[in-house]
Amino acid sequence: MAAGQAGTQESGITARPGAPAVPEDTLDAKAAELLPFLSQGARADLQAAAAQHVLALTGSGPGRALLARQEGLLLALAELAAAAAPTLARDAARALVNLAADPSLHERLLAADPGLPARLLGRALDPQWPWADEAAAVLANLSREPAPCAALMETLTAAPGSGLERLVCALCTPGYNACAPLHYLGPLLSNLSQQPAARAFLMDPDRCVVQRLLPLTQYSDSSLRRGGVVGTLRNCCFEHRHHEWLLGPDVDILPFLLLPLAGPEDFSEEEMDRLPVDLQYLPPDKQREPDADIRKMLIEAIMLLTATAPGRQQVRDQGAYLILRELHTWEPEPDVQMACEKLIQVLIGDEPEPGMENLLEVQVPEDVEQQLQQLDRQEQEQLEQQQQELAEEESRGAEPAPT
Repeated sequence: MAAGQAGTQESGITARPGAPAVPEDTLDAKAAELLPFLSQGARADLQAAAAQHVLALTGSGPGRALLARQEGLLLALAELAAAAAPTLARDAARALVNLAADPSLHERLLAADPGLPARLLGRALDPQWPWADEAAAVLANLSREPAPCAALMETLTAAPGSGLERLVCALCTPGYNACAPLHYLGPLLSNLSQQPAARAFLMDPDRCVVQRLLPLTQYSDSSLRRGGVVGTLRNCCFEHRHHEWLLGPDVDILPFLLLPLAGPEDFSEEEMDRLPVDLQYLPPDKQREPDADIRKMLIEAIMLLTATAPGRQQVRDQGAYLILRELHTWEPEPDVQMACEKLIQVLIGDEPEPGMENLLEVQVPEDVEQQLQQLDRQEQEQLEQQQQELAEEESRGAEPAPT
């Protein structure tokens, strides 16, 4: 399952309305004329002007397609993104962010410069590099696709020391780079955690990596970093062999997944005793996770933890139902509410038949899966219709009475 995606940094340049069409070969020739000004040894002012022009081109689809046909330009951009001149490196890196946001260009970017992931990784993890966030954003965009993600994982494995260890360290260290917030390392790690080798590293009991990530589920300064960490934890939860460890005292992941979903509810004493200590007696101003996509990923992570019978029992024993019950009542987004409802049904429903206890290993026949998908769509439509009718009733109730 794909995890959180990095956003693009568009330049905002738009095509002039009514401009006459220009033949493709003419455009290619004009783009090629920029190459000498981007090459090493060109005058600094000309390099800067050429880099700004290329950055403007990446702000539109046709501009990106034009640049993608120029392997020499792509290689020059990759080299300039690691250049010593800060402003030049900034514009080149931002151009690469926009190019990498287009999955169809990934293959050409890597073909033009196979060493691009390693070079960008070095810049992203350099605590002194001012444009480290742009380098991380390029890597986050590239890693959304399976092939570049696997190539980047190989780069991390081959890096001196442990590339993943350095990445996690940068992500979890406040002020790692005084000039760059490095929020894009969150979605980058989330994308990488789709790789089995990355998940094996993250859940190595001797490394304590997952435990370092858990507090970031409450990181208030950036939904990008917070969502990336939640996506990483969700991907780790696919490994059902590690569920006992994740739910056990060594990690104790469930309270960190439930706390962002909890509100200021006032439970009875009996119910309060069923909750983990960290979820008891929350303040009256406690806010739920504001991002609907992150709420859904948190629910999906808990759902994955209920794949096995021991996991379901542990989730039940820690009072998850109480938090989810209140969330379901509060949740304004239909798809998140539906995901919450399905998880509640798993927690309060009967146990599966013998031989089908592990829900991740159950093979669902294709015709049954299609029927389930159709039922999901019907349920979604009914829910949306009910909410629309409720909104209309509230709207009519707000109108002044006729006189």
